[in-house]
Amino acid sequence: MATSQDRRPNPDELLRRIQAEERRERRGRLKVFLGYASRVGKTFRMFDEGRRRKQRGEDVVVGVVQRPTTPEVEPILARLEVIPAMVEKDAGETYSVIDVAAILKRQPQVCVIDQLAYRNPPGSRNPERWQDVEELLEHGINVICAVNLQHIREMQDSVERITGKRAAHSVPHAFLQEADEIEVVDAPPEALLGRGASAGMPGPRQLAELRELALLLAADVVDRQLQEYLLAHGIAARWGTQERILVCLTPRSNAAEMLESGRRNALRFHGALLAAYVEQPGLRPADREKLEGHIAKARELGAEIYTLRGSDFVRTILEFAGEQRVTQLFLGHTIRDKKQRWLARGPIDRLIDAAEDFDVRLFPHREAE
Repeated sequence: MATSQDRRPNPDELLRRIQAEERRERRGRLKVFLGYASRVGKTFRMFDEGRRRKQRGEDVVVGVVQRPTTPEVEPILARLEVIPAMVEKDAGETYSVIDVAAILKRQPQVCVIDQLAYRNPPGSRNPERWQDVEELLEHGINVICAVNLQHIREMQDSVERITGKRAAHSVPHAFLQEADEIEVVDAPPEALLGRGASAGMPGPRQLAELRELALLLAADVVDRQLQEYLLAHGIAARWGTQERILVCLTPRSNAAEMLESGRRNALRFHGALLAAYVEQPGLRPADREKLEGHIAKARELGAEIYTLRGSDFVRTILEFAGEQRVTQLFLGHTIRDKKQRWLARGPIDRLIDAAEDFDVRLFPHREAE
């Protein structure tokens, strides 16, 4: 079996690890409270976290607060230093913009930021509020913030299918993946419906689906944190919290069937669909055309597409599958007669023998004449 211990990291990889570790040490820590719907109480939990940290002796400020707040939040705000936001107007709209310069000058240990999914007016220091937060983090300030699932950019299609609504502002998933800590404010749907919910509140089934998506999203962030830690410390481990399906593309593979099946499985288990091909020198124009068609199909189905380079197909795929925490591998398999099978063992046979950390599924196709 090929594992990450079988190969020594190259100098570029070591340099990336060192730079990432140095950046992590300089950077402030980010904690995100994630709500799966409105009124779950994420804003209260966020400000209460600021209060508790101040009680522990940390220097805490509030960078921006959305008014009006709930009665439970007001007593907490009264105990915290609030750095006034800048009030700006553009095209008849009024904006509350974080005074990043004032916060950097004040240099607190912790800054609490309300309403993370917020678009700043044209001409602002940063186009969006999450970018203001990035700037604070880069200057070593710890940030506590909160966001709802409906505002995560890559989750908006799923949320819209469930609720029929789409939020106007969003935060990229990549921002959440930078979080040092993520906490789902996990109020049961029944309790949420009992809080005098408005007519626009999703029903019990929709709330349960949103809650599941939020828990899976948080699990994905934690899984990535674990993987980064293991890589940074040279620890080999290949496990994940959800299905990660890798479809291997070749010119002659039955790519459409593999990709469709992979997509169905990824949707069923709220997993990820990846497609990769190992570059082959001297491909004939007809094969290149087929491969490009497979890649277009993968892109159409929303797969993450990777180009791999390596002289040994099996080793290249195994190393990539390990790095990406793949749980299922889909391969095109040439149908050979019994005599051919006895005479030679091909790369597919070698890969199956070595694949102990993920399942392999074969999709037969006839070898070309």
